[in-house]
Amino acid sequence: MRTGFDRRADVLVWGGGSGGVAAALQAARSGADTLLLTPGPWLGGMVSAAGVCAPDGNELSPWQSGLWGALLRALQGMEPEGLDQNWVSCFGYRPASAERLLRRWVAAEERLDWWSGVGLEAVERDGDRIGAVSVEHRGVLRRLRPTVVIDGSDRGELYPLAAAPFRFGWEARELWQEPSAPTAERLGNDPFFQQQPIQSPTWVWLGQLDERGGTAAPEAEAWRRSPPQLPEPFAAATEAFGLERTLTYGRLPGGLVMLNWPLQGNDWHHGLERAFAERVAGGAGDAEAAERELLAAMRDHSEAFAAALRQASGGWLGPAAVFPTPEEAGAGRLRGSGSLALMPYWREGRRLVARELVLEQHLLPQGEGACIAPLRRDADGALSSIAVGNYANDHHYPGGDWPLAPKSCRWGGRWSGTPFTIPYGALVSEGVSNLLAADKGFGVSHMANGATRLQPLVLNIGQAAGLAAALCVQGGLEPAALPVRRLQEALIADPLAPAAVVPLWDTPWHHPRWRERQLEALAEPERLDRHGHLEAAELAAPAGWAPPPEPGERLWRGELVPDGQGGYVLDGEAGAWPLITLEPTLHHWLLGLDRPTTAALIGCPNPWGPWLRVSRLVP
Repeated sequence: MRTGFDRRADVLVWGGGSGGVAAALQAARSGADTLLLTPGPWLGGMVSAAGVCAPDGNELSPWQSGLWGALLRALQGMEPEGLDQNWVSCFGYRPASAERLLRRWVAAEERLDWWSGVGLEAVERDGDRIGAVSVEHRGVLRRLRPTVVIDGSDRGELYPLAAAPFRFGWEARELWQEPSAPTAERLGNDPFFQQQPIQSPTWVWLGQLDERGGTAAPEAEAWRRSPPQLPEPFAAATEAFGLERTLTYGRLPGGLVMLNWPLQGNDWHHGLERAFAERVAGGAGDAEAAERELLAAMRDHSEAFAAALRQASGGWLGPAAVFPTPEEAGAGRLRGSGSLALMPYWREGRRLVARELVLEQHLLPQGEGACIAPLRRDADGALSSIAVGNYANDHHYPGGDWPLAPKSCRWGGRWSGTPFTIPYGALVSEGVSNLLAADKGFGVSHMANGATRLQPLVLNIGQAAGLAAALCVQGGLEPAALPVRRLQEALIADPLAPAAVVPLWDTPWHHPRWRERQLEALAEPERLDRHGHLEAAELAAPAGWAPPPEPGERLWRGELVPDGQGGYVLDGEAGAWPLITLEPTLHHWLLGLDRPTTAALIGCPNPWGPWLRVSRLVP
């Protein structure tokens, strides 16, 4: 291997995760010379390369801010069929659409260089700092000398090489009193916890539905009368929902299907320690071979699940040529191709020992009837949050569901997770002074990771990490010395993707006073009540203001019937549609209904939900 020149970079971002590309984009947009390194040929991690294209969490319009919101709205313009495509999420898009968008954003930044197909070789420490990072790129060994380093990988791949303290696996309830964590006795005596050290990953497979006969294929009635039998180990995969619902769970535009199925489907549960090299005895060569064996088994398992569903569907499901082959991509580290995603969907990996730690109780509503988790504050009582999430919490293991403390509420005709915040200190390494985390491996416990690992929140965590890195470079500061208020105000004021740092239930991203109210809550957090509203602050807006129009929306008329349990049905000429909304104004109007009411609403149908997602009321 040839040796290349040293190169300096203000900000060096390692990893092909969603948070990595977000961090690199934001660092460059904020004025720092940035180098993004990815092992694979695609940029986007979960949102594209891993094929997890039906995002969970941050679905309500108050939480659609930052780079997540910018991505969502750009995808709405790229997908002519709209994003209402499946029943697991309010959004579904093609992996290639997200990848094209991210590449366009990256190419537009003069201060951002992207190297793909990179191998991470070594990290040099200079005291408590990372002094240099050595990588292999196109057959050349290059030594990079950064000012600030960001780990934007799904598995925290920089941490062991940089000797940065990190956590891995389960923690006992006695350690931090997390309500859903196992006891120390169970951790010590039950072999499950040694066999399942982290949440199970999935190698996503993308298929194509033959929809020439419509969404309800002629075979569907036969499936309902006599459900097809799948072979082991997938025999029970369709028992809970049936074959048709299993296939359309992750439907995407154009009849693409995302197979990311946890119920005896393609989650992988075996030998996961092989993906973490420092935990495999015998040296680097043995570790790399063990990881290759694991990845091959994961791919084979997902292919076998897809083959079983294809046979059961009688031709309704076929393969889809979604991802490039090694020949097409020209990348030596390509591990998937065609129907298989380019990388696994890792739900968990190494987690940074950071200056602040996010625990399960930091995500839970603050008392009975509350709709918001406790706000994170520093020693002086000021808010320390830099990103907002709201996913309910979800852990993937073999067997039944892991029992988790509830953190959901009925909102807008559906269930949604209550919001929580991520403090800046959770991104800052405790042991390496110029290292930040930008993906799911920030300072979070194993139990809390189930709610913080999702695409929308990870994109905004990456955005905050990238902006923090740029501010540190410009101010000559270490990340731990950066004033959090400066970062918060810069996130709110960002000209391209303004990002929320305070969860305001009643203020959607498009409200004219959004920035003003974020700053008000930041300055006077005591005014934020247990329901996520600013006390003594009227949410006035200009006359005629309404949510922006969406592709594919139209007028729906009928009788709107509340069921008394937080659900609604619109009964009109198009039939009876369950109704949901992601907009606070409509949610509050729905709460006032106590009897059937004639209504005219603007919305988008989702026949795979099935539901009608409405955005505004027509007077």
